[in-house]
Amino acid sequence: MKKSPFIYKSLRFILLIAFLMGLFSSRPAFASDARLTDIVITNTQDYLLAYFSVTDCFTENMKRAIDNGVSTSFTFFVKLYEVRNWWWDKSLANLKVSHEIKYDNLKKVYIVRLSSKDNKVVYVKDFDKAKKLMSEIVGLKVTELRNLQRGNHYQISMMAELDKIRLPFYFHYVFFFLSLWDFETDWYAVDFRY
Repeated sequence: MKKSPFIYKSLRFILLIAFLMGLFSSRPAFASDARLTDIVITNTQDYLLAYFSVTDCFTENMKRAIDNGVSTSFTFFVKLYEVRNWWWDKSLANLKVSHEIKYDNLKKVYIVRLSSKDNKVVYVKDFDKAKKLMSEIVGLKVTELRNLQRGNHYQISMMAELDKIRLPFYFHYVFFFLSLWDFETDWYAVDFRY
């Protein structure tokens, strides 16, 4: 019995698709490189403040997509706990803030919205400045100092992630490789006594 050429072509096509899916389903090396740096926990007279940056989070493909109008968001998570020795830790704050970037091709400016600064919108022409705004948390008010007790042990944890890029329904099939942009940093914790 002779096998038809159609079966061989179909089999090759299926194997090619399976290979490409396997290739693109693994997390890329750059995703594990994104990390938090320059972490500072301090206070004003009234508030506990957090400062930190995300490094190695932008790729050339991301920049190209942003320049083509794809909106991109970073979400930052900050949690504050009172550490208790013989009981469960007490949650004092659970914050989620985001920074969003979009390129306006007509005006040739990057539009950066910072929810950590009361949804302030900043217009910049230089991508490096926009990248810096996107990747930095500056003076985030974690909690009021009146919520902390002198001499107690506290832990603040933080992490960042690049939100999944959302495209219209049919484009998800065409641009499935965009999921390779997703990254998530590890959780970073700082212990301190107030």
